[in-house]
Amino acid sequence: MLVFPNAKINLGLQITEKLSNGYHAINTSFYPIPLKDALEFVPAKKKTSFQASGSHIPQDGKDNLVLRAYKLLKKDFQLPELDIHLHKHIPIGAGLGGGSADAAFMLKALNQHFQLFLDDSLLEEYAGELGSDCPFFIGNQAAMATGTGTELSPLALDLSGMYLVLVYPAIHIATQKAYAGVSPKAAPTALEPLLLSKNFERWRTELVNDFEDSIFKDHPQLKTIKDTLYQSGAQYAAMSGSGSSIFGLFNSKPEEIRALKDKFFYQTMYL
Repeated sequence: MLVFPNAKINLGLQITEKLSNGYHAINTSFYPIPLKDALEFVPAKKKTSFQASGSHIPQDGKDNLVLRAYKLLKKDFQLPELDIHLHKHIPIGAGLGGGSADAAFMLKALNQHFQLFLDDSLLEEYAGELGSDCPFFIGNQAAMATGTGTELSPLALDLSGMYLVLVYPAIHIATQKAYAGVSPKAAPTALEPLLLSKNFERWRTELVNDFEDSIFKDHPQLKTIKDTLYQSGAQYAAMSGSGSSIFGLFNSKPEEIRALKDKFFYQTMYL
């Protein structure tokens, strides 16, 4: 079984409340992008094994979300032993949801291959046990996300035909530290109607990622990347999630951005 988990970007990210359990309530939108890993499993001759290639995965994958997804379903279903291989292309710790996508696609692939007959709502429940971004990748369509990110509703936003420039400067930002730098507040803008307006002039001033202020102070090179994308003609640019990847949306394929090339992970693609 071979599947290709894709990444996501956040369009707007409002941190609205710190909950009694220590987590934060957010208001954001997730939008899938065609940057992908490759995930395969085959029957194992002995015990289940996990191997990874491509970008380095911390801890040699011993606690990888893909393996945790397999073990989660194995508790409830008679799954066989598997040899699992993940080829990592989505940058790690970049705010792109790569690990969450891998886990969700593993759940979906196991469900399909072994005919477990789990509907999407049940798969989302399993995914929610693995991480707050994971349930999004079950449906894998543009969505509004509230609560801790697991409460999803469809978003009728279509950016197909736009060109995405994605930059990851290999700066790892711990999620806990990112949240420590923000003060929750009531959302100043109704996010969904703003997104559906596709008014990029408004997006540039009102569609805000609340993490940017504090993270850009600690890592000014991230603001420089964002400014460079705007100077290169981006209709909209922002940091995704808690960073540190920065993306720009263009009406058409821009000329090569020399200031970014060869310095960072740098990907361009049509949505």
